[in-house]
Amino acid sequence: MTRSFLPMIPPPRGPLLIDAPTVLILAGGLGTRLRSAVSDRPKVLADVGGRPFLAYWLETLALQGFQNVVLCTGYLSDHIERCFGDSYGPLKLRYSVESSPLGTGGAIRQALAQTEGSELLVLNGDSYCEVDLAEFWRDRARRRFPAAMALHYCADTRRFGRVTLTPENRVESFLEKSDLLRAGWINAGVYLLPSGWIREIAENAPASLERDLLPGWLTNGIYGFPSTGRFIDIGLPETLARAEEFFAASRRVAA
Repeated sequence: MTRSFLPMIPPPRGPLLIDAPTVLILAGGLGTRLRSAVSDRPKVLADVGGRPFLAYWLETLALQGFQNVVLCTGYLSDHIERCFGDSYGPLKLRYSVESSPLGTGGAIRQALAQTEGSELLVLNGDSYCEVDLAEFWRDRARRRFPAAMALHYCADTRRFGRVTLTPENRVESFLEKSDLLRAGWINAGVYLLPSGWIREIAENAPASLERDLLPGWLTNGIYGFPSTGRFIDIGLPETLARAEEFFAASRRVAA
């Protein structure tokens, strides 16, 4: 796979955000549940409307003024680097490659050495949420929380579990997945995290951001940013099949 896997059209350059955090994109998953649909590449390179899924996040970041991105890769990492190289439009791309699986938390810890500043914007590479990332960043600062996570309101939370909030939108708890059909807020896979918190994670040790780290950080204060945009993940063949129409609808609205 090379950059010609898909015509990579550089997105328009938006106004740069001064002092914007480094962006980490988690792109090292094995994609086991997607093997029947995507067997020859990492799941973040799944073909969606003639483009790799990851390109939609990179386009969003470029349009919203971010500049520096570290891709946290593992499984078939060389495919991702050959596809995107060291830039995407105005974005500077770097790579933090796991030699063995570290989980989402361990991958973030390893990538810390390639970042600058006091906080990081972390994105799940196998899901996408329509969110104004610049406003998310600014709103967290205005509310004086040390960290934040974007939330999506979902009519059926069985696949995801739920996030509960206080009246001040402080994240209160993470409820496990359940067979009970109910609506609620779910984790949208978009985080603002202080670099100091990441530095405290053990180096070269597997850790899950969602299971091992976030619950323990709740007492420090995490702001739940309620996103009004749509959300999709491509963790299953049936959700991947809906991704092309998801982004096509976004472009029709933008037009």
